[in-house]
Amino acid sequence: MSSSPVSPEDREIVARQLGRPPRALAGVAHRCPCGQPDVVETAPRLEDGTPFPTLFYLTCPRASAAASRLESAGRMREWQDELGTDPELAAGYQAAHDAYLAARDAKDVLPTRATAGGMPDRVKCLHALAGHALAAGPGVNPIGDRAVEEMGEWWARGPCALPEGDDATEGSA
Repeated sequence: MSSSPVSPEDREIVARQLGRPPRALAGVAHRCPCGQPDVVETAPRLEDGTPFPTLFYLTCPRASAAASRLESAGRMREWQDELGTDPELAAGYQAAHDAYLAARDAKDVLPTRATAGGMPDRVKCLHALAGHALAAGPGVNPIGDRAVEEMGEWWARGPCALPEGDDATEGSA
């Protein structure tokens, strides 16, 4: 689970994806098959020192929209219910939580040790869980892996963030 350095081009792409300059950008944690960043790693604290518990941030607007569709379809509730009845899934989700905290704590230990996506007890944000799954790779976050699988091929239409002046740039589609 290592991020690559952020190039000036990556920073520009992420800014176009988000519609604003990225904050606390520490690295590119995953690239979609089109080659652009789709998950970035952020520092555990913003530039002003404010704790920022989201270590892996899903930036691609198409991937984000796909995660939102899953949330709207009730997948979080279904997977939350399954956590209560499937000990193997719950154990995998606990291990994902532990891996996430270890990765973040290696950078800075936050005073509240807040979690991402509701781990380990709740399924709260598929954006955070998918970002973690993409950054960590398959098999680390079972709920994140499910989200990524069900999000489909968000990259299929090509890069989501094209250079300035190109009308094909997609916002929060």
